[in-house]
Amino acid sequence: MLDRRTFLAAGVSSACSLWDWGLGPRWTRGVVAAQSRAARRDFVIREIRRTTVKVPFREIPRRAMDRELPHWRYSEIVEVRLQSGHTGFGETLLYYTWGATGDDDVRRAQGRNALELLWDDSLGAGLQMALFDAVGRTAGVPVHALLGRRVHARTPLSWWNIDMPPEDMAAECQLAHSSGYRAYKTKGRPWFDLWEQVARSTAVVPRDFHIDMDFNDTLLDADRAIPILKELERYPQIDIYETPIPQSDVAGNKRIRQATRVKIAMHYGNPAPLVALREDVCDGFVVSGGAKRLLDIAAVCAMADKPFWLQLVGTTITAYWSLHFGAVCSHATWPAVNCHQLYRHSLTVEPISVRDGLAAVPDGPGLGVELDRDVIDRLRVEKPPQRPEPPRLIETSWPDGTRMYIANTGRVNFMLTIAQQGKMPFFTRGVTTRLVPDDGSERWRNLWERARKAPVIMKS
Repeated sequence: MLDRRTFLAAGVSSACSLWDWGLGPRWTRGVVAAQSRAARRDFVIREIRRTTVKVPFREIPRRAMDRELPHWRYSEIVEVRLQSGHTGFGETLLYYTWGATGDDDVRRAQGRNALELLWDDSLGAGLQMALFDAVGRTAGVPVHALLGRRVHARTPLSWWNIDMPPEDMAAECQLAHSSGYRAYKTKGRPWFDLWEQVARSTAVVPRDFHIDMDFNDTLLDADRAIPILKELERYPQIDIYETPIPQSDVAGNKRIRQATRVKIAMHYGNPAPLVALREDVCDGFVVSGGAKRLLDIAAVCAMADKPFWLQLVGTTITAYWSLHFGAVCSHATWPAVNCHQLYRHSLTVEPISVRDGLAAVPDGPGLGVELDRDVIDRLRVEKPPQRPEPPRLIETSWPDGTRMYIANTGRVNFMLTIAQQGKMPFFTRGVTTRLVPDDGSERWRNLWERARKAPVIMKS
């Protein structure tokens, strides 16, 4: 175990030392003085390794994720070995993260003192996570001790899935509840029957189970949003609406907040934090990013007495990383969104256990868990040269027989963008959507090519 002088000797400035984040003394002054030089060498980065894995989805999420986000299968495991002999690990969900670790980041970090790099968010998710894990293991302390003083021993987690047919959403809510979760977060989209989704899902979970819906602007404006939101709030399980209309519409969001009992969540930063707080446009925030950014935002939320959820997305590796932030952030009281429930495999030996909606924060050195090397070896693949973009043709159909075909265009949010622009029929009952399998026919290919240019409408 190392004390303040050891960390300072190892290269951390007194202005922002790990001590200032809550580490206490462990050694006598004489022992520290004798070992500080050796300790400095212990934190030098000896090796950085990266491994790409392709993690399969569970069956119900697979049907939905294949439609819009098939590339979420790819994760990069980053391992950092220090001169101490300890190895830390982290991950980057390659094509969805606040920051991906690149070759230049690895070259910049190689041979440096890990303590000097911990708070450099520009290194990307996987490398920063691995640095904290390696330093924690070397120091013999959990990551949360490097971040601050622990205020929560257990922290809330949410089960996440993308939008899906009502029967699948109900099945996932039921599974979430039986797995110990008390919150489920999903997407509200005009290409599914929102009313049927909520009716079926609330029927299979108790009243104290929470369902949170992210609309990503698709309700368009307050006039159209409020009647729908008021209908849904009749179900006691509906707890949080995220971004019902564009967040820049301050007046519209204030109207929505005043009109509904359901809490309103917004991504921190839009509108500007001072505006959001002064105008009181939301009940709390969605927070993501690197370690420094997370703690900076957490300090603002604590000062403003605004709750938030941590949105750090990946497999169980990222979920464990998120738990450590939940431990030290007083206002991280809304269930964290990590999305690790999507996957068929845990990449850590210890899967995350949730009871009454809460997961225990590990107290072991570093992240406090170990990689499942056997699973990682089985899932190892070559890193794709670019984001995989398999051809997808999506059919949305309405009760009157109208069908709309949309195809992937190379943009991640190709379908969502159409809805945000109001180019898709607004939320209605009875609408459903499916991924049209590629049967290899010329008809399928021709329709896909047409739909890539613009939505194709067909009437019965």
